[in-house]
Amino acid sequence: METIFKRRSIRKFKDVHVPKEMVLNFIKAGMNAPSAMDQQPWHFILIDDRKVLDNIPNVHPSSKMCRTAQAAILVCADMDLVKSQGYWIQDCAAATQNILLSIADKGLGGVWLGVYPRPDRVAGIRGLLDIPENIIPFSMIPIGYPDEDKLPKNIFKLDRVRYNNWNK
Repeated sequence: METIFKRRSIRKFKDVHVPKEMVLNFIKAGMNAPSAMDQQPWHFILIDDRKVLDNIPNVHPSSKMCRTAQAAILVCADMDLVKSQGYWIQDCAAATQNILLSIADKGLGGVWLGVYPRPDRVAGIRGLLDIPENIIPFSMIPIGYPDEDKLPKNIFKLDRVRYNNWNK
């Protein structure tokens, strides 16, 4: 629970190198997410080239933090691997959340940048990273050591809980 509560969206990063092995472990966490029919439709692009990170904001308007991130992970869906139509979205979302939790667990920061379902963002990221048509860029997670302090969150709203049906 501690990792869940301390995970926050971090958009400012220190100029401190994040080892590739650490980022690969974050991807490993993503690959261990639940998946409908165990289809595992994902692919991941590890981005650590400074030129690429600096160009991402040119195709994704909410990604300026990539210019200070040390790395990023792009979570993609391979339509050729989909067995259970439509569930690739939940699968990639679960992988993204696992990655974010593993980042927080190691004391680093990240933020979920939505790519899919925005056609302009999908096309921009696809073009920038030379992604084939059967692969859909789903989310991007810039990663680094936080250069901002955010308090842990513990949000629980009992009025949003129903028992056994909507009216109780």
